[in-house]
Amino acid sequence: MPLPRALPEGEVVVHDVLADQAAGYKHRDGVRAGGVALAREAGLWLGRDRASIVVDRLPGTAAFPRPSASARLFTLAPGQVGRYRANFRFTGCGCAPSWHYEEWLVHVGHGAVASFGAPDRDVDHRVRLYG
Repeated sequence: MPLPRALPEGEVVVHDVLADQAAGYKHRDGVRAGGVALAREAGLWLGRDRASIVVDRLPGTAAFPRPSASARLFTLAPGQVGRYRANFRFTGCGCAPSWHYEEWLVHVGHGAVASFGAPDRDVDHRVRLYG
């Protein structure tokens, strides 16, 4: 999914794309800009290490793979791009046991990025979700 041509100004800009089976996998997307709280809403923690950006994945609510403590994904120097791929299985509450699956493809750019080509850092946490 390409980035929108005009991105809003902000410390953090999130381009969120959803392809839901219930909607026939039709893409829905939106762009939001703000502070680092936007990254936390997406399950990421952004920190600084001198001129670099440190990206960690926050623990989540997935049933599988089981949530763990925060995990360091990568550190990006100015101008670098990182890619994080993962998949998860979520369960509903005990009163309505239903399952749904999510597959994430997350790109993080440190600074202005016109497009995402080959990443400088690549982390693949995809697992087999069926035993």
